[in-house]
Amino acid sequence: MSFRSLLMASLATVSIALPAWAGSITIEDAYARSSSPTAKTGAAFFTIVNEGDQVDRLIDVKSDVAKKVELHTHIHGDNGVMQMRRVEGGFEVPAHDHHNLMRGGDHVMFMGLNHPLKDGDKVTVTLVFEKAGEVTVDIPVDLERQPKDGAMNGQMQMESGN
Repeated sequence: MSFRSLLMASLATVSIALPAWAGSITIEDAYARSSSPTAKTGAAFFTIVNEGDQVDRLIDVKSDVAKKVELHTHIHGDNGVMQMRRVEGGFEVPAHDHHNLMRGGDHVMFMGLNHPLKDGDKVTVTLVFEKAGEVTVDIPVDLERQPKDGAMNGQMQMESGN
């Protein structure tokens, strides 16, 4: 093998190895829902798994299912009322770990739905990660699914981040 061939083969190996961590993000147990067939808001929930060696961060989300799509979380407000708020910095996903987006916690919020979410439909969502880049996921709509661990059994208020 000539020096040039060896050099080209080495460079090809390096360029393939560098972005290998980008494929380390997977999405598990995803579902979307709204509170009723006529609701103007909905949400998506899932687990982000980071098999990579680097911390990553979900920094944005995009979808054409609604006029606004944001990353949200719940906080305990005054008088025990839960408040939903936009999260500006996104959600950290530790290396070799996961981050749950679930009812009563962090989630993707759809505001101003363009059409009702119907059981069995799919919602296409593009998740934007700081390091892994864009990951597009088709999320099934499941209006019957109940929250795990009794999440969201109390009152809630929504506050717009903008």
